[in-house]
Amino acid sequence: MTLDARELEADVEKHFADPDAAKGVRAKRKVVERLLDALEAGEVRAAERGDSGEWRAVPWVKRGILLGFRVGKLRDMSLYPPRVAGLHGFSFVDKDTFPPRRFSEKDNVRIVPGGSTIRRGAYVASGVVCMPPMYINVGAHVGTGTMVDSHALVGSCAQVGERVHLSAAAQVGGVLEPVNASPVVIEDDVLVGGNCGVYEGTVVRKRAVLAAGVVLTRGTRVYDLVNEQLLAGSAERPLEIPEGAVVVPGARSVTSPWGREHGLSLQTPVIVKYRDEKTDLATALEQWLR
Repeated sequence: MTLDARELEADVEKHFADPDAAKGVRAKRKVVERLLDALEAGEVRAAERGDSGEWRAVPWVKRGILLGFRVGKLRDMSLYPPRVAGLHGFSFVDKDTFPPRRFSEKDNVRIVPGGSTIRRGAYVASGVVCMPPMYINVGAHVGTGTMVDSHALVGSCAQVGERVHLSAAAQVGGVLEPVNASPVVIEDDVLVGGNCGVYEGTVVRKRAVLAAGVVLTRGTRVYDLVNEQLLAGSAERPLEIPEGAVVVPGARSVTSPWGREHGLSLQTPVIVKYRDEKTDLATALEQWLR
């Protein structure tokens, strides 16, 4: 961590610990602005990867974001004021500390017209493509070459790597509280299929493929048919999808007598293979879309 980041951390911790929300508001807002600038520049992140590959939250960054909500004031952020009496456009009201980000050609981020929003304090790298409508929340980190497709969500503090494709309606959950809770992590070169949901700190390792409709949470059981093992998270650690795993929606039988009688089953993701040349050929089309 650089000296500037350490100073920022100390300032965040000092102001967050102040129980009087009305005291020193101007100084607190300046600290929040510094933090959001640092997040957008990629100088600090809401999560970091340790030497052994484990991901963990950076609590002081989350506290700084929460401080921004504490000191922010509600403001009308509607794009277009009503021009004719009785006619109103879309209405947006939010904390003034977290307005939508503005981009220019210099950022080299494609935001296709159609209702997308990237919130203040989100890092979006050069080469990212955003298809409408989509949303990237505060504290999120999206790596270069990633595509965020229509109706996709990147939640607060979620970490998305490079060259990831978040397909249409994919949901990457966010988390601000508790501050020690690890955010969802999607590592490099992952394909997240349409209508997937990845929540509760789940880590999807690089080059994995999530087929359309896969839902992953801390409590989800994932059956690895290749290695014949069961993967699951716990209270102490999140669910982790291995590198290169190809995960599809599956089902497991309900074993209770009544469940068997009615032929019931529960949805569960299944690892059917690990990524190979054929899988790469199937996903190569993504490069033509960027």
